[in-house]
Amino acid sequence: MSADAFTRTDLTRILLEAAGAEEGFDLDGDVLDTEFTALGYESLALLETAGRIERTYGIALDDDLLTDALTPRALIGVVNDLLTVARTV
Repeated sequence: MSADAFTRTDLTRILLEAAGAEEGFDLDGDVLDTEFTALGYESLALLETAGRIERTYGIALDDDLLTDALTPRALIGVVNDLLTVARTV
């Protein structure tokens, strides 16, 4: 699947599909700069999320990129960077 941009809505949908939501957190709220661990998403949930992103968008998320993307904003940025590279190849 080719996409113009990976959005917050896309990430929220995939996070909820992959791991659900921690009670008390509104992923539509002001959480873009909150670390995933503070939102209740541990490494296994993020690995499942990454796998779904890879399959849906046809990109490969390197483990280092994934571990460095500590917040939703950072992960959205990484995915969009990879999508940009994929479109230019």
